[in-house]
Amino acid sequence: MRLNVFHSAQDFLKHLHERPDAITLDYSLPDMSGDEVLKRIKDFSEDIGVIVISQQTEIETAVELLKQGAYDYIVKTKDIRTRLLNTINNIRNNTKLKTEITHLRKEVARKYDFQSHIIGKSEAITNIFSMIEKAINNNITVMVTGETGTGKELVAKAIHYSSKRANKPMVVVNVGAIPHDLTESELFGHEKGSFTGAANRRIGKFEEADGGTLFLDEIGEMDFSLQVKLLRALQEKEITRVGGNGVIKTDCRIIVATNKNLQEEVKNGRFREDLYFRLFGLPIELPPLRERGSDVIILAKYFIEEFCNENEMEVKQLSDDAQKKLLSYDYPGNVRELKSVVELSVVMSYEDMIEPGDIIFGSSSKFDKFFDGEHSLEEYNNRIIASYLKKYEDNVRLVAEKLEISPSTIYRLLNAKGGNSKEMRKEG
Repeated sequence: MRLNVFHSAQDFLKHLHERPDAITLDYSLPDMSGDEVLKRIKDFSEDIGVIVISQQTEIETAVELLKQGAYDYIVKTKDIRTRLLNTINNIRNNTKLKTEITHLRKEVARKYDFQSHIIGKSEAITNIFSMIEKAINNNITVMVTGETGTGKELVAKAIHYSSKRANKPMVVVNVGAIPHDLTESELFGHEKGSFTGAANRRIGKFEEADGGTLFLDEIGEMDFSLQVKLLRALQEKEITRVGGNGVIKTDCRIIVATNKNLQEEVKNGRFREDLYFRLFGLPIELPPLRERGSDVIILAKYFIEEFCNENEMEVKQLSDDAQKKLLSYDYPGNVRELKSVVELSVVMSYEDMIEPGDIIFGSSSKFDKFFDGEHSLEEYNNRIIASYLKKYEDNVRLVAEKLEISPSTIYRLLNAKGGNSKEMRKEG
């Protein structure tokens, strides 16, 4: 650690560009007041720790200097050496912590770089890239809509970590997961004793997100009575804690997400129209996976590689038939479901190549479609057999074993459908 000593403020200020980690500042300098030197340091950089040393014992002076940004105020006494050393060590530890936090934020920013981590080349996803680019250069409120599993939170994080607010917090609130009677306290904070169980003062998510981004997921689930308070907070850019009287200014960018049609919610009286228009801002509608064409395969290969790397496995490939099977499905759970499906296929496959039989879909929607309408028992039986033939690639003998029926029953079904070709009658 290098130590430089200066005997005048002017001499010191000529070297301020060297960005010291800590400065000990004598309050009584010959050419400039300690207040003025402290102001000049803080104007140059808020991150430099300044310890003011003085013979003055007035509390008012110490409090004022601490308000102006001094890290500590030390009165010249016989134990000054020990206290000074402890304070400098604290500054060094804080500087190290800030460096680590900055590094972590940069890593997170890289993680949510949308051009690297929102995967796809379809026209639908290219349009999303364009909308994200429009969002990152300003503070407009963003409303992200789309079905469950389309990646709404990923888009919100991509916007935040690509914006000028990236070095400030991104606070995520799942409105639908908070009990209605606690939502106000969660968002705005509360004062000690403001309600049963409020043992201490607590700051809310608006204050936590100051300078950064507040992401309100499932905004359509917000209780109607609280919506007017949210509207006021957004319009006035200020909040009041539950049980408090003081007004607290806020500065956070708002991104909201929902899988509901908020226009319909407004129409049905479940969502305030004025709040809807306040939140609308820049709309980003995420397409369902079934409308993204070959993005399914691009995403599947990405998830397979990611899963194999995480589990220290050789990266497996998708056979042509496996790719066809993935493309034939409609993915009601969207990207989230695809990720689960391909990760399971990696586990199920024995070889380096993932085959159709390794791919298992678990959608309840298929079960519902199976019972769609009214059919005879024979028709249901035929549906079951047809489903197993598809699952086991028309291996008649294997399907017969699985269903505990004779192969002739399956052949009768195939002949009735005109499917008596050799390809349709594999016996394995």
